[in-house]
Amino acid sequence: MGILHRQNKPRLRCTMLYYQVLNFAMIVSSALMIWKGLIVITGSESPIVVVLSGSMEPAFHRGDLLFLTNFHDDPIRAGEIVVFKVEGRDIPIVHRVIKVHEKENGNIKFLTKGDNNEVDDRGLYKEGQNWLEKKDVVGRARGFLPYVGMVTIIMNDYPKFKYALLAVMGAYVLLKRES
Repeated sequence: MGILHRQNKPRLRCTMLYYQVLNFAMIVSSALMIWKGLIVITGSESPIVVVLSGSMEPAFHRGDLLFLTNFHDDPIRAGEIVVFKVEGRDIPIVHRVIKVHEKENGNIKFLTKGDNNEVDDRGLYKEGQNWLEKKDVVGRARGFLPYVGMVTIIMNDYPKFKYALLAVMGAYVLLKRES
């Protein structure tokens, strides 16, 4: 009976490892499906963003997590907070619409500014661009959680912290497997 038990132990470990890998794959795919679902529901290519600077204080602070929507039939109005991308910059910007310019053909252009900034954003736009258009908008702020995004900022600002956190999580998974 003891010999049979010893022979099944490696098979049992392999089966447990297989289930852990499968469980991890299910968690990752579930997170991906939730993210893609949020994109469809909100109409925004990035339904959740983190405020990275203090340019929108006191409305939003560095590290606030913003929830966005981007429904194209909704007109953009002065006073709204939008997240936009500018050609030549990788990171979207969170600022308030201060002026809207509507043409007779229905084309809308607008100007933005950070609440905590002295001047409008024309200096941030690509060279020669004075107004943003709807195509530049990633989304509009619809809600936020204060400071929840600080974890993201800390992990980007301090890569050693990110690797230490990953190491701790990896060790936890390995130790959890053994018990």
